[in-house]
Amino acid sequence: VSPCRIGIGLTLGEMGLWFIDHFKLDVAYRVIEMEGWEPDVGPGYGWPLNERSWINPSPNAPNVSMTRAYAGTVMLEGATLSEGRGTTRPLELFGAPDIDARAVIAEMRAFAPQWLKGCSLRDMWFEPTFHKHVGTLCSGVQIHVDDPAYDHEAFQPWRVQALGFKAIRRLYPDYDLWRDFPYEYAFGKLPIDVINGGPGLREWVDDPHSTPDDLDALAAPDEQTWTEARKPFLLY
Repeated sequence: VSPCRIGIGLTLGEMGLWFIDHFKLDVAYRVIEMEGWEPDVGPGYGWPLNERSWINPSPNAPNVSMTRAYAGTVMLEGATLSEGRGTTRPLELFGAPDIDARAVIAEMRAFAPQWLKGCSLRDMWFEPTFHKHVGTLCSGVQIHVDDPAYDHEAFQPWRVQALGFKAIRRLYPDYDLWRDFPYEYAFGKLPIDVINGGPGLREWVDDPHSTPDDLDALAAPDEQTWTEARKPFLLY
């Protein structure tokens, strides 16, 4: 177990430096730094839009938008909702046949509008060709980070997806939301807990009395600790 977040905010080279330090590894290691890379400059924020072709690092990583949303939408692997696998926009959306996406978006905006800064949400319909809800028309929410509403600094993908879960739980209190199977070879734990490093997110979603401030209080200390811990390894 390590203290890093879902959204690590490091390149692979930088992450290697952190691993070596954290786990006290005795290895020969060198990072060849990139020239001219500007991770904080739009519109690409680290990806040279209109300069480089996108090559899928995974079948379900088809574009930059997916990578921006993934720190939140990865949690859908622990949920019964479809994450859009079997569509052309995997891990940019979520949905199911038995939810009303328009109502979900309205509930998200009512419950924690401050978490939706930097992106726009759109209700839509999709039909997965494989994986969860295959061949079934689903009502879904697409998280757009490819239009003028996108704000790289304001967008909080983990909170956006947490808010999606919470909205569904508030609208459908008895909804069968969490999958139960051995995820990443972790037996005896719910996948959503494995993804989040513990049950805190799931318990917050399932608690009918929890508030946005409760989740912020749960997550903020770890976020601040990681932000400081990674600083010595930043190369750019």
